[in-house]
Amino acid sequence: MASSLNRIMLLGRLGKDQETRFTANNLAVTSFSIATDHSYKDKDGQWVSETTWHNCISFSLSDYYKDGLKKGKRVYVEGRLTKKDYTDKDGIKRYSTDVVTEKIILLDNKNAQDSGSDNDSIRTPAETTGFNSPGPSFDDDNSDLPF
Repeated sequence: MASSLNRIMLLGRLGKDQETRFTANNLAVTSFSIATDHSYKDKDGQWVSETTWHNCISFSLSDYYKDGLKKGKRVYVEGRLTKKDYTDKDGIKRYSTDVVTEKIILLDNKNAQDSGSDNDSIRTPAETTGFNSPGPSFDDDNSDLPF
Protein backbone atom coordinates (compact mmCIF):
# COMPACT_ATOMS: atom_id res chain seq x y z
CA MET A 1 0.00 0.00 0.00
CA ALA A 2 1.43 3.38 -1.01
CA SER A 3 1.14 6.22 1.45
CA SER A 4 1.57 9.94 1.09
CA LEU A 5 1.51 13.06 3.20
CA ASN A 6 0.26 16.53 2.34
CA ARG A 7 0.75 18.68 5.44
CA ILE A 8 1.78 22.30 5.96
CA MET A 9 2.30 24.27 9.16
CA LEU A 10 2.64 28.06 9.05
CA LEU A 11 3.35 30.66 11.71
CA GLY A 12 3.11 34.21 10.47
CA ARG A 13 1.16 37.42 10.25
CA LEU A 14 -2.04 38.09 8.36
CA GLY A 15 -1.61 40.31 5.31
CA LYS A 16 -5.19 41.59 5.27
CA ASP A 17 -8.52 41.03 6.99
CA GLN A 18 -10.28 37.78 6.13
CA GLU A 19 -12.92 37.74 3.42
CA THR A 20 -15.92 35.42 3.59
CA ARG A 21 -18.15 34.52 0.67
CA PHE A 22 -20.89 31.95 0.28
CA THR A 23 -21.22 29.27 -2.39
CA ALA A 24 -24.47 28.43 -4.17
CA ASN A 25 -24.99 25.72 -1.51
CA ASN A 26 -24.66 28.39 1.24
CA LEU A 27 -21.25 27.07 2.36
CA ALA A 28 -19.10 29.80 3.96
CA VAL A 29 -15.64 30.04 2.36
CA THR A 30 -13.19 32.28 4.23
CA SER A 31 -9.94 33.34 2.61
CA PHE A 32 -6.93 35.16 4.03
CA SER A 33 -3.19 35.44 3.43
CA ILE A 34 -0.27 34.80 5.78
CA ALA A 35 3.23 36.24 5.45
CA THR A 36 6.19 34.19 6.64
CA ASP A 37 9.80 35.39 6.73
CA HIS A 38 13.08 33.65 6.05
CA SER A 39 16.49 35.24 6.68
CA TYR A 40 19.82 34.21 5.19
CA LYS A 41 23.24 35.64 4.46
CA ASP A 42 23.95 36.61 0.86
CA LYS A 43 27.28 36.15 -0.91
CA ASP A 44 28.57 39.40 0.66
CA GLY A 45 27.74 38.22 4.18
CA GLN A 46 24.80 40.62 4.57
CA TRP A 47 21.56 39.41 6.13
CA VAL A 48 18.65 39.33 3.69
CA SER A 49 15.03 38.87 4.76
CA GLU A 50 12.67 37.18 2.32
CA THR A 51 8.88 37.19 2.73
CA THR A 52 6.64 34.46 1.31
CA TRP A 53 2.88 34.92 1.02
CA HIS A 54 0.52 31.98 1.51
CA ASN A 55 -3.14 32.01 0.42
CA CYS A 56 -5.37 30.19 2.92
CA ILE A 57 -8.93 28.92 2.55
CA SER A 58 -11.24 27.79 5.37
CA PHE A 59 -14.67 26.23 5.12
CA SER A 60 -17.50 26.95 7.60
CA LEU A 61 -15.22 28.89 9.95
CA SER A 62 -16.77 30.02 13.24
CA ASP A 63 -17.34 33.71 13.97
CA TYR A 64 -14.67 33.54 16.71
CA TYR A 65 -12.00 32.95 14.08
CA LYS A 66 -13.51 35.29 11.51
CA ASP A 67 -13.41 38.14 14.06
CA GLY A 68 -9.80 37.34 15.00
CA LEU A 69 -8.38 37.11 11.47
CA LYS A 70 -7.38 40.77 11.10
CA LYS A 71 -4.45 42.34 9.25
CA GLY A 72 -1.18 42.19 11.20
CA LYS A 73 -2.31 39.56 13.73
CA ARG A 74 -0.10 36.54 14.40
CA VAL A 75 -1.60 33.17 13.55
CA TYR A 76 -0.64 29.49 13.39
CA VAL A 77 -2.26 27.44 10.62
CA GLU A 78 -2.14 23.73 9.81
CA GLY A 79 -3.61 22.27 6.69
CA ARG A 80 -2.95 20.76 3.29
CA LEU A 81 -1.81 22.25 0.00
CA THR A 82 -4.07 22.33 -3.02
CA LYS A 83 -3.25 23.44 -6.54
CA LYS A 84 -5.77 24.73 -9.00
CA ASP A 85 -5.57 26.16 -12.46
CA TYR A 86 -7.84 28.67 -14.12
CA THR A 87 -7.97 30.93 -17.15
CA ASP A 88 -7.93 34.66 -16.43
CA LYS A 89 -9.97 37.30 -18.26
CA ASP A 90 -7.21 37.68 -20.88
CA GLY A 91 -7.30 33.96 -21.71
CA ILE A 92 -4.00 33.19 -19.95
CA LYS A 93 -3.81 29.96 -17.96
CA ARG A 94 -2.86 30.66 -14.33
CA TYR A 95 -2.04 28.43 -11.38
CA SER A 96 -2.72 28.94 -7.70
CA THR A 97 -1.44 27.04 -4.68
CA ASP A 98 -3.60 27.41 -1.56
CA VAL A 99 -3.57 26.11 1.99
CA VAL A 100 -6.86 24.46 2.97
CA THR A 101 -6.86 25.00 6.73
CA GLU A 102 -7.62 22.25 9.20
CA LYS A 103 -6.46 24.01 12.38
CA ILE A 104 -6.13 27.70 13.20
CA ILE A 105 -4.67 29.12 16.41
CA LEU A 106 -4.98 32.85 16.96
CA LEU A 107 -1.83 34.02 18.73
CA ASP A 108 -3.00 37.59 19.31
CA ASN A 109 -6.37 37.81 21.01
CA LYS A 110 -8.59 40.88 21.40
CA ASN A 111 -7.56 41.43 25.03
CA ALA A 112 -3.82 41.41 24.34
CA GLN A 113 -3.71 45.13 23.52
CA ASP A 114 -5.89 46.05 26.49
CA SER A 115 -3.90 44.05 29.04
CA GLY A 116 -0.49 44.99 27.67
CA SER A 117 0.69 41.41 28.29
CA ASP A 118 1.55 38.98 25.51
CA ASN A 119 1.32 36.05 27.92
CA ASP A 120 -2.46 36.16 27.85
CA SER A 121 -2.60 36.29 24.06
CA ILE A 122 -0.83 33.02 23.29
CA ARG A 123 -3.05 29.96 22.92
CA THR A 124 -1.24 26.67 22.76
CA PRO A 125 -2.51 23.76 20.64
CA ALA A 126 -3.49 21.92 23.85
CA GLU A 127 -5.70 24.83 24.92
CA THR A 128 -7.32 25.01 21.50
CA THR A 129 -8.01 21.32 20.96
CA GLY A 130 -8.68 20.35 24.56
CA PHE A 131 -5.98 17.70 24.56
CA ASN A 132 -3.50 17.90 27.38
CA SER A 133 -0.72 15.48 26.51
CA PRO A 134 2.67 16.04 28.13
CA GLY A 135 4.52 15.82 24.78
CA PRO A 136 8.10 14.69 24.32
CA SER A 137 10.62 14.88 27.11
CA PHE A 138 13.74 16.94 26.40
CA ASP A 139 15.49 15.96 29.64
CA ASP A 140 16.87 12.74 28.16
CA ASP A 141 20.50 12.35 27.18
CA ASN A 142 20.71 13.65 23.61
CA SER A 143 24.46 13.16 23.15
CA ASP A 144 23.92 10.85 20.18
CA LEU A 145 21.98 13.47 18.18
CA PRO A 146 23.87 14.95 15.20
CA PHE A 147 22.96 18.54 16.14
